[in-house]
Amino acid sequence: MTDARELAELISSDEAVPASGWVAGVSASYAAALVAKAAVRSKGWSDSAGARAQAVDLRDRLLELAAEDARAYESALEALDQPDHGLAPALFVAAEVPLALAEAAADVALLAADATERADGASRADAAAAAALAAGAARAAAKLVSINLSTQPGDERIAAAERAVEAADDAARQALAAEI
Repeated sequence: MTDARELAELISSDEAVPASGWVAGVSASYAAALVAKAAVRSKGWSDSAGARAQAVDLRDRLLELAAEDARAYESALEALDQPDHGLAPALFVAAEVPLALAEAAADVALLAADATERADGASRADAAAAAALAAGAARAAAKLVSINLSTQPGDERIAAAERAVEAADDAARQALAAEI
């Protein structure tokens, strides 16, 4: 098993990266992994294989986005240090990636809410927890979109990120209210 302490040390270091976008992406990927676990452990769920495949796809996509976010954040920091490179393009990318993270995290929350209803016994608790984790990740990523576009009020990406948060929050509420 991976050493969680090493990961925590890496995140809490004085290095700029990994930062909140990376953590949001990895957290949402872990939520997707919990949905995959709930699906594979649920013998009474007729379409669990499809749900597991979706969850694994989302998990892998979120891990890719987390890595992309770290690169985009590093580029934005470099652009801040070197004004002649142009900050606007770096912030554009630094907003696009967290938006994709927020939307993918919302997809995980929706899948987790469905899994909470369909999974077997104890696996429902994993699915409910996954929905809550994914909703938190969506909210964190949406905040980054808002921050990165603070000079662009009314940008549609801010509204899109908020819609992802609303969908994730609704799914988490549904999952957490389900009987386990």
